[in-house]
Amino acid sequence: MSKRLRTIAFTPGDANGIGPEVTLKALSGFPPPAGTRWALVGPAAVWRREPAARGLADWPETRELSAAAPAARRIIWDPGIPAPAWHPGRVRADAARAALAAITSAVQAARRGELDAVVTAPICKEGFARAGFPWPGHTELLRELTGARRVGMMLLGGPLRVALATRHVPLRDVPDALTAGALREAIELADGGARWLGLRGARIAVCGLNPHAGDGGALGAEERTRIAPAIRAAVRRGVRAAGPIPGDVAFYQAARGDYAVVVAMYHDQGLAPLKLVGFETGVNLTLGLPILRTSPDHGVAYDLAGRDRADPRSTRAALDLALRLAGRANPWRQ
Repeated sequence: MSKRLRTIAFTPGDANGIGPEVTLKALSGFPPPAGTRWALVGPAAVWRREPAARGLADWPETRELSAAAPAARRIIWDPGIPAPAWHPGRVRADAARAALAAITSAVQAARRGELDAVVTAPICKEGFARAGFPWPGHTELLRELTGARRVGMMLLGGPLRVALATRHVPLRDVPDALTAGALREAIELADGGARWLGLRGARIAVCGLNPHAGDGGALGAEERTRIAPAIRAAVRRGVRAAGPIPGDVAFYQAARGDYAVVVAMYHDQGLAPLKLVGFETGVNLTLGLPILRTSPDHGVAYDLAGRDRADPRSTRAALDLALRLAGRANPWRQ
C-alpha cells in the first residue's frame, strides 16, 4: 500500500478579494515537496477564473479527497459548494457563504486526518455579517468548528512573534476582557506556540495595558490587579514569562533577542510593531486548535482584487510555516 501524501489545503477566503490570487501566486513555480500534495478547496470556478490561474490546466478536480488519484500532487477539491458571482472588490453575502463552506469542509477533513494543514485566505468580516454569520473572524469560527476549549493568535513577522491576549475587541472593551484567567490562558498558549516552533524554554514578554505599564498604579491598576497575577500563575505552571513590560519597550527587547514571544494586550498594540518589520511576510498561526492552520497576515484588499497586482509573499510565508509544522506534534491535538 502506498503511503498517503501529506496534504496541505488552501481555502480561497472571500472570492471577491485577493485570496485566490495570492494563493495561486504563492504556489506558482513551487512544486510540492516530496511526499506532499497541494489541495485547493472550494468551487473550482473560483480558482480557475483568476488571472493568476494560468498554471491550473493540469490540476485535476475531485468531489472528494478520497477520489483523488493517490499520486496526484496538485488537486482542486470541490466539495459541491455553489460558486458565488464574481464581483471583485465588492462585499457580498454569497461570497461569504462560499468562504464559510470551504473553511468548514477543510476543517472537517483535517479533523478526519485527511489534511495535514490548512492555509486560509482572508475572509471579509462585513460579508460574514451580511450573511448573518456570528463569528468576528477565522479564529472564533475555527474554535467552534473544532470544539477547542481555548484559542489564540500568534503572528510572526521579521524578528517578532506576537500573541494577542484579546483579538477583535473594541478598544473601550479591552480592559474588561483582560481577566486574570484569560490572561493566564493567553500566556500559556503563547508558550505552547513557542514549543511547537521548536523554541523550548522560550522567554515570554507580557506587555502592560497602560502607558509605562501603569507607572506603579498612577496610570491604571490593570497591571497590578490582573496582568501581574496572571504572569505569576503562568510562572508557577512552568512558563518563563516576565512583565508587565511597557509596550513601547517589550517589542524592542524582543527584536534584539531578549524574548522569543511578546504577549500583547490588544490587537493594534501587537500588530502595529509586527507589521512595521514584517508587513509583506507576516503570518498568523492559530494556537489551541487540534489542527494546523496558518494564514497570511492581511485582509481581503478589495482595492487590489481582480487586478493581478496582489503581493503573495505573506501567503508563501504561511505555506512555508505550514510545511515546517506539519511534521511536528501539535501540542493541542488529542
